[in-house]
Amino acid sequence: MKTPENAPIPVGEHEARRSVLRRRSFLLALAAGSAFAPAAAQRLATFETIKGTWVRPDGGYIIFIRNVAPDGALDAMYFNPNELPFAKAQASREGAAVRLAFELRAGGYNGSTYELSYDPATDRLTGTYYQAVVKQTFPVFFARR
Repeated sequence: MKTPENAPIPVGEHEARRSVLRRRSFLLALAAGSAFAPAAAQRLATFETIKGTWVRPDGGYIIFIRNVAPDGALDAMYFNPNELPFAKAQASREGAAVRLAFELRAGGYNGSTYELSYDPATDRLTGTYYQAVVKQTFPVFFARR
């Protein structure tokens, strides 16, 4: 039975129509794939997304990633506020995740490390910092500057 365009829709039927519309919207978005994905999630596709200046808000420490080689080798520096080279700086992919590993040996850091992951939803590097001198691990994040 067809109802006129401006006729009131019974409550049960109204809910059924909304459900069908939601399902269609979901299927269209799913079929379109990345066309509906947020821009931050699309940045996950390459190592290029981690290039730039990253600031740790709890202390002003900075990681500057100048370049990323195809094998994940990072051309990166650390600032505390003085410039310090990383003994090791490497990016890798673990499934869809981009992981970063840094080791500091200069300036009394004695092998302190950062183990970070790129979070496309927040555009942050999140993970842990192992402070080798005191032998403690701390949760940290870096925000893009």
